[in-house]
Amino acid sequence: MTSRPEHLPERLALISDVQAAQYISAGLLEGREDVPSIALNKAAEVLPGDDARLRLHRVRDLIDEALLRFPPERPTAADAWLAPRLHETLRLTRREAAEKRLWTYLALGVAPDYVVWRHLSEPKADGSRGRVARDKFVGPHYKQAFARLWWAAELFRDGPDYRPVVVACGNQDMLNSALRLDIVDHRPTALALVGLMERGVVRTGRDVNALTPAVNAAAATLMYDVIAPDSERDGDPMRDWIDGAESALPSPRGELPDGPDEQRVPAEAVRILAAHFEELFAEAPVRGRTSGDDR
Repeated sequence: MTSRPEHLPERLALISDVQAAQYISAGLLEGREDVPSIALNKAAEVLPGDDARLRLHRVRDLIDEALLRFPPERPTAADAWLAPRLHETLRLTRREAAEKRLWTYLALGVAPDYVVWRHLSEPKADGSRGRVARDKFVGPHYKQAFARLWWAAELFRDGPDYRPVVVACGNQDMLNSALRLDIVDHRPTALALVGLMERGVVRTGRDVNALTPAVNAAAATLMYDVIAPDSERDGDPMRDWIDGAESALPSPRGELPDGPDEQRVPAEAVRILAAHFEELFAEAPVRGRTSGDDR
C-alpha cells in the first residue's frame, strides 16, 4: 500500500496538473507505489511567508489521526470527521480554496497514502487490482479527495456550526451530487437539504439521487434566494477567524471545532425551503419506490 511521504517540508506548496502528471503512475493508482516526495517537492512552488495556516504538519497530523481512527473496511466514515476539521485547520477564503494547485499538492505531496486508503476500489471479479480514480488527485472540487471535503464543510456549515456538515458528509450520495450544484452556494438551500436527511424524509442514496435533480431543476423557475433570503454576510468574522490561526490550538479530535463566527442561516428560510423540497421529493421518481410506499 502507498506509504506516507518520506519527505515532508515545513510549508504547503502548489503543483499544477501538468507537473503532477508525471507522479500519478499506474502503480500509485493501484496503491503499489509511493510518490517520489523529494522530486515532487523540487517541482512544487512553496507558498511564501510564515502564515500559520500554511504549515504542512498541522494538516498532516490531522490526516494521521483520521487514518488511526477509522478501520480500513470503512474508509468512507472518515469524510464526516475530517471535513470540518480540515476546513477549520486550513482557514482558507473561498478565493484561496479555488486554487486547484493547492489541493493537488495536498493529495500528492502531503497525503497520497490517505487518498489511496480512502478511495482505492475493491479488486474486480476478474482478479485485477482495484484502482483510485485519477480525479481524486487532480480532479474538480467536487471529486478531488481533499477539495470535496473542504467545500462540503464551507457550503453546509451554519455559520460556526459544523453539525450540518457531519450529516451531509455522512451520506456519500449527498456529498457527491450536491457539490456539483450551484444552488448549494445558497445557504438556506444547503441546510434545507440537510434538514430533510435529519428528519428521515430522505434516507438512502436513491432518495438523494432523486431529490437533488428535482431541487436543481425547480431552481430554474423558482429563485430560492428570493423566496428564502439568506442573512447578509459580514466579512469581519471570517477575517478574525483567519487572523486567529496563529494562536489556534490543533483542531479538536473528539468534538467538533468552531468555524468563523458568522451569522447563522435564518431558520424561517430553511423551513420554507425544506417544506418545498419535501413536496418536490414526494413527486420525484425514486428508483425502487412504488406508489404505495409510506414515506
